Amino acid sequence: MWSQRGIVSWSVHVGRPSDAYPRAMSHADLILLGHVAVGFGICYVIGFERHMRGSPAGDRTFALVGTAATAVTAVAAKSSPQAIAGVVTGIGFIGAGLVFQREGDMVHGLTTAATIFTSAAIGVVVGYGHLFLALVTAAMLLLTLELRHIKGLRILESSYLLERRRQRAEARGDPEAILGGGGGGHPRG
Repeated sequence: MWSQRGIVSWSVHVGRPSDAYPRAMSHADLILLGHVAVGFGICYVIGFERHMRGSPAGDRTFALVGTAATAVTAVAAKSSPQAIAGVVTGIGFIGAGLVFQREGDMVHGLTTAATIFTSAAIGVVVGYGHLFLALVTAAMLLLTLELRHIKGLRILESSYLLERRRQRAEARGDPEAILGGGGGGHPRG
């Protein structure tokens, strides 16, 4: 609601109904609102990347997770630090819902589940007011997710290196190396 003095919010104190009155948003309220907006923005960008890569969870899911984690932390961290544990538990359930097993032993959704957990952690960091740390963490997360798609940095991706090794072994006709044996390689032999 708007007033002549600016943004107005309604403040209701439990147990004291006479204290229900419109008041201008304080500087602290605006800071909390700013933190929630930053948490939303960072996690939306992460979700956008996941959506573009075909993840089952996209921009809306990540934005909601990050916004909720930021809001809970910003409001409850000082008075009730165990609220953060509730956020982590809830994110665990969301992550577990994204992980599933397909034919054989292939497990899918681990990266998305880990990314949702990291997005919630970023929301917690933003909620505590550590905006620079949140931005650096988000940049590291996006670099990790996009590494295989950045020409020149692709060589740092382990799956890229394993695929190149497999291709060289096929070219040599070395079936043991293709399966991961051949000494010094993957411990599947």
